[in-house]
Amino acid sequence: MRLFIAIALDSNIKDALTAVQSTLRAHRVGGNYTKIENLHLTLAFIGEYGDPGHVLEVMRTVPFAPIPIRLEGFGSFGDLYWCGLAQQEKLAAYVKRLRRALAEADIPFDRKRFSPHITLLRKASFDKLPGVIVPEASMTAETVSLMRSERGKNGMVYTELGSL
Repeated sequence: MRLFIAIALDSNIKDALTAVQSTLRAHRVGGNYTKIENLHLTLAFIGEYGDPGHVLEVMRTVPFAPIPIRLEGFGSFGDLYWCGLAQQEKLAAYVKRLRRALAEADIPFDRKRFSPHITLLRKASFDKLPGVIVPEASMTAETVSLMRSERGKNGMVYTELGSL
């Protein structure tokens, strides 16, 4: 199973993100846009791992308290475009504790430095990238979820396997 740990986004954040995607589309920016139901904040990408129950057990050992998050900024990693989040020390500290617990339990995960972002578009192509203004939007993250990612007929399908 291809797994990741994420924060689900509320409708306020999703509406703001789809407004950014609409701006990009209106300026003829092509690529693979993230479907609204797939917008999320990844905390740890595990990848192929066959024991989601073990991951959930480890997640339960890392207490999660509600954390406010706010959209801030727009950027890219190569041809992948994203909206960022305002710096939030509570979120960074939680991710650090979570990843330490995963490592101690020998659960593999992508060890790239945590850079909180929400992917809007992959394989972007354009003649000129428009200026992007990220609408003000915020929410309080109440839970974290273990997610499974599967390729479906119409793109990726994410299924929640459990949350805390």
